[in-house]
Amino acid sequence: MEQADIALAVIGVLVLAWAADQITGRRGLFGASLVSATGAMCGWFLAVRVFGASTMDQIDWTFWSGAGSILGLVTFYLFRNTR
Repeated sequence: MEQADIALAVIGVLVLAWAADQITGRRGLFGASLVSATGAMCGWFLAVRVFGASTMDQIDWTFWSGAGSILGLVTFYLFRNTR
């Protein structure tokens, strides 16, 4: 189960995108999942490459990935152009 943490992060990204889509009442799951995945990659990059807070062998980077995903989704829905 070497890639269990990667699978956990991917499932977390999809669940967060689905939850954000349901909470906001929109039906744009593709856009939400794209923003969520981009935020998760940014969170991973900060944790592993910039701050060195964790390595790919630890599970800590998945929390950073989730936090990046949440931050990305919040800013996406906050600054999204509404008509």
